[in-house]
Amino acid sequence: MVTIIEKPTEQVDKRLRDTQSNRWWHVVQCSLVAGAWLYLYASVLPPLVSDWLEDSNYSHGFLVPLLSTYFIWERRRVLSGIRLQPSWWGIVLLLIGLCLLFIGNIGAELFLMRFSMIVVITGIIWYLFGFSYMQTLLFPIIFLLFMIPLPAIILNTITFPLQLLAAKLSTFSLQMIGLPVYREGNIIFLPHATLEVVEACSGIRSLVSLTALTVVFAYVTQHHICKRGTLMVSAVPIALAANAFRIWGTGVLAYLYGTKVAEGFYHVFAGWLVFVVAFILLLVEGLILSLIWPTATKPERTT
Repeated sequence: MVTIIEKPTEQVDKRLRDTQSNRWWHVVQCSLVAGAWLYLYASVLPPLVSDWLEDSNYSHGFLVPLLSTYFIWERRRVLSGIRLQPSWWGIVLLLIGLCLLFIGNIGAELFLMRFSMIVVITGIIWYLFGFSYMQTLLFPIIFLLFMIPLPAIILNTITFPLQLLAAKLSTFSLQMIGLPVYREGNIIFLPHATLEVVEACSGIRSLVSLTALTVVFAYVTQHHICKRGTLMVSAVPIALAANAFRIWGTGVLAYLYGTKVAEGFYHVFAGWLVFVVAFILLLVEGLILSLIWPTATKPERTT
């Protein structure tokens, strides 16, 4: 009986061919799945892009997929070291996402259909690459939620309380600088002007954009999980403070120069002013965290 023993070089070549074959098969799988996903959401994506184009409050939606892609690219070394272990549990999550799409389609609920996109993506990654792979990509996946406009039911529920809060903060700050002002509900009365904090001035729509900005800022500038968490949690008060500052500035201009000045160029510029104030507050908070909470360990980029 004769036994044929492969030469070492032949064994290496065979392993390389098998590895390349597996990689090509994964590429084919990913391409087919991506094509199926695009076909499935062909009617969902165009209205989403239209919202980004038509509503300035959601114009940040164009940046969210790009930033998420950057976060994935940043994890490339960690991902290359993870052993691929496809899991059937991903199919369960995938079916849940498809059910959400079906229910949203039946009820004409855009938010549910758009949210299902992220659930389906998560299920696909879990099924094709395994739980560890999906866990490593969890932050970039969750970050995609910022590209989806809030549903109307949430906006209608919390808009008026935010209007009242913005009016209270603005009135208090105007009184602190000695201006004769009083408030009734969401209406601020000045000697020669009356300001109404309408829905657009409640800050709810800019809250999502500012929260996304805070998350990115925390991720890029802070390397400790507790520091990141502190900055992310502070997104809401920072957004509210920035919006109150915008209304305060409107009140000061209305008191000094009349409502026409406050409603002119400043009213358009005020939206950008909110982000400037918010970014300054983020810088100050990040500096304070660095001073009182120095990082003692080597930065990690795996979360």
